[in-house]
Amino acid sequence: MRLTAREHRHDMPPTSGHHQLSGITPVNEEAVADAELFDGKLALITNAPDLAPAEAVSRYKALADIERGFRVLKSDIEIAPVHHRLPDRIRAHALICFLALVLYRVMRMRLKAKGHSASPRIALDILARIQRHRAKIAEHTVDGLSTTTPEQLELFDTLNLPKPA
Repeated sequence: MRLTAREHRHDMPPTSGHHQLSGITPVNEEAVADAELFDGKLALITNAPDLAPAEAVSRYKALADIERGFRVLKSDIEIAPVHHRLPDRIRAHALICFLALVLYRVMRMRLKAKGHSASPRIALDILARIQRHRAKIAEHTVDGLSTTTPEQLELFDTLNLPKPA
């Protein structure tokens, strides 16, 4: 009989040359052997009997991609929960979140395609340093743009975006 680490009791004195164990359920060796057959494998169970195994795996992977998208929305894009009551506002919020995720993924795809090492989060942080200023003195308005760095200009090229003017 083998015991799990939690069940092994060193503090009990031996009785007749053996440890006396009470209230301990022995490990079912046959169940352990059956479970070991699944080591390193993913078992999917579905309630859709007409679904082909390849389609079940494809849908499972799509679910993981959707969950990653929500993590990106919460962390990298920093979209916080907003509580809306009106259906139009709920739809508008969902659309904004969806568009933000699409733009993030397009950025990731373009950065990767050009072999750029920056992640979309890092690229956004670098580009966020660019500032546009407008000063109004009496009837005169002066517009200005912070000087873009070579790193920022490279990101505009990589992302296939026009440089700020």
